[in-house]
Amino acid sequence: MCGISGIHGLEGLSEPSVIVNKMNDALKHRGPDAGAVHIQGNVAFGHRRLSIIDLSDAGNQPFFSQDGRYMMVFNGELYNYLELKEELKDTNFKTDCDTEVVLAAYQTWGRACLQRFNGFFAFAIWDQEKSKLLLARDRMGIKPLYYAEVGPRLIFASEIRSILKSGLVEKKLSEAGLVDYLRYQTVHQPNTLVDGIKTLPSGHFLEILDNEQTLAPYWEANKQYNHLAANQSLDEVKSTIRTTLEDSVKLRMRADVPFGAFLSGGIDSSIIVGLMAKQSSLPVKTFTVSFDESEFSEAAFAKTIADKFGTDHTEIRLKAANFLEMLPNALNAIDHPSGDGPNTWIVSKVTKEAGITMALSGLGGDELFAGYPVFKQYSTMMERKWIMSFPPNIRRMGSGLLKAVKPGVSADKIGEILDQDYLDLEHAYPVSRLIFLDDKIAKILNTKQLPENTIRKLMRESVAFGSPGFEMPFLSKISFGELFGYMQHTLLRDTDQMSMAHALEVRVPFLDHRLVEYVLGVNDRMKYPHSPKKLLVDSFEDLLPPEVVNRPKMGFTLPWSLWMKNELKEFCETKLEELGSRDQFNTRELFMLWEQFLNDDKRVSWSRIWPLVVLEDWMQKNEIN
Repeated sequence: MCGISGIHGLEGLSEPSVIVNKMNDALKHRGPDAGAVHIQGNVAFGHRRLSIIDLSDAGNQPFFSQDGRYMMVFNGELYNYLELKEELKDTNFKTDCDTEVVLAAYQTWGRACLQRFNGFFAFAIWDQEKSKLLLARDRMGIKPLYYAEVGPRLIFASEIRSILKSGLVEKKLSEAGLVDYLRYQTVHQPNTLVDGIKTLPSGHFLEILDNEQTLAPYWEANKQYNHLAANQSLDEVKSTIRTTLEDSVKLRMRADVPFGAFLSGGIDSSIIVGLMAKQSSLPVKTFTVSFDESEFSEAAFAKTIADKFGTDHTEIRLKAANFLEMLPNALNAIDHPSGDGPNTWIVSKVTKEAGITMALSGLGGDELFAGYPVFKQYSTMMERKWIMSFPPNIRRMGSGLLKAVKPGVSADKIGEILDQDYLDLEHAYPVSRLIFLDDKIAKILNTKQLPENTIRKLMRESVAFGSPGFEMPFLSKISFGELFGYMQHTLLRDTDQMSMAHALEVRVPFLDHRLVEYVLGVNDRMKYPHSPKKLLVDSFEDLLPPEVVNRPKMGFTLPWSLWMKNELKEFCETKLEELGSRDQFNTRELFMLWEQFLNDDKRVSWSRIWPLVVLEDWMQKNEIN
């Protein structure tokens, strides 16, 4: 786990090593163990290292092939590096690190090596002989990689802040990115909030040879999911899920540093800890963070699992006031704004302080196994398509009546769906995680024209339609939206930037591409016969006590609304005032929202105001115009 940076196209660039050193210094928190910059030919690479596998200096980067032809910077972990080493027997390896295996694989198989990798990664390889640059990112987009093209140059890094430190990119807000952020409190690939800075899409590579540039996918979940799974028996499906996840956990326990697991006491994290305990000869270190003032504490459920598997369990109890004190530091850690990052920041902080450098997480279980209410809601909605047979004016009347009788966010979203011309997944699903509806965004930004909804485009181009006989199951289509919309751009982005703020690596076994490909092919009847994650529970019933299976779904219940009306009130008002002073924003509309929130209007929760506050704070810190 590290931070990478670099520039391709050094002709006419004054002091490229100084520029890349500035970029590299901005990533020091990601890799405190070592750092270096090197220029070769037409590229300059920078690297900051967090040592996880092979802690010796031999694994420092930039990393060179033994003949000096190739130079590489690598962020991530290649979990199956030992198996690939066996296939690369002709290579005389000089280190025990996975970085050398990545480079040897590229030397042997070229770009085809990407198909063989099991891991999370973002890397750059320079071929000095051919003057060829290759950038690549892992299938699920767990590790970030941003880039910008400025004239003849391409600048890349693990974080946006690093690219901005180059001084080569204008610090200008992206209009399309801003609308996306107001819709979903995040920005979806390939865009970011900075005009000209893009995200390398997950499962893609970018190759530059001479003046030709190739950006293409090497893996696409909607095309490479398992078509045979739908016709297998329940026993076959459960067995495959079990063996695949077991192997995923086993691979992700490879490390040369102290590691553990986040344990909430929920189904997903409990399964991960149970599988870790079966693989380990020593007690697994587990961590639960709980708050004294929390209305619902997960600590008791976490202890049940810890006792069952004999883990070395640490419950870290905090007062909500402790969190409030740490909030400024959490905001400083944000590389790309999100409305929900500080929770991950504090969990990562206390875990790192307990002596852990790598932790496994249950992230991905809900998205893959239909754990969220949205799966049932949209299944029910699709069964009621007859609603759309009513004339549009009748549907709008019904929508207005619902909003009047039961005002709130849910009523607004149902009304938005009823106002659509079609009731299908392409049009209905994008409404599920909206923060602001388009009519409100148009008022906030003083405009009538908004770009196309990115999630609608994702669903239409990826899963809304399928080939006869090969169409993805309905619940899997929702999973696709959750995995590559919400999770990838909110949960995974938060996990990366907030854990790496403390130089903590977080691994996610549920997102092993083999498991994702398989479960996306499983039919709806098995996946959700009557309750969320039933298939996952049945596949690991020996690991899960009944009280964990039947517990209510929880999470942090921090008093955000209370804070924003008291301790954080002045801070929020100041940021909203400053945001409103910018040319793009309607000051009056912003303060109408603030007043509605202060007056407990159910249509304006804290989660709609806080992303606006975070946005202005981030823009100020990064001097975005």
